[in-house]
Amino acid sequence: MSQIGIKPDKVSPSKINEKPIRNEMPGTLALRLANQKATKIASCNTNCFIIGADTVVSVGKRIVGKPADKSDAKRHLELLSGRRHKVYGGICILAPNGIRVERLVKTIVKFKRLSSSEIEMYLSTGEWQDKAGGYAIQGRAGSFIPWINGSYTNVVGLDVLSVKGMLTGLGYLQK
Repeated sequence: MSQIGIKPDKVSPSKINEKPIRNEMPGTLALRLANQKATKIASCNTNCFIIGADTVVSVGKRIVGKPADKSDAKRHLELLSGRRHKVYGGICILAPNGIRVERLVKTIVKFKRLSSSEIEMYLSTGEWQDKAGGYAIQGRAGSFIPWINGSYTNVVGLDVLSVKGMLTGLGYLQK
């Protein structure tokens, strides 16, 4: 957010159930969770702009969530190794006047083929914890990625250009 000149007054985790609904598509899940997070926070915060966001990683239609533990993270990295995958960023902004705007951002990410020693090294960093897909592009996993098609900040966790455009459209930021 600092990249677009915004310093949030408050950052609040929303603690919602992030499990997908049966047969839910990855992009639909990202938008649903972003909406639920914004709505939950708005229920106890009034007269302010609320931004809810969620990131979902998928290989095809298969959702690759946050790993439960180190062995789960290893399975995630093995699945992503040598493949393209999609990162969906759901964004929901609630304005004080009750207007709700939402956007879904999709980025395609290519992982190089990872050796078992690269996977073990990455697991030892702990960067995989609490990360959709089990990796952080802004950390050491950045060296696994020869290219992306789309927004880098979306893969980090929040597409700041989309947020800027949405807030400008709502009158929070000047054009």
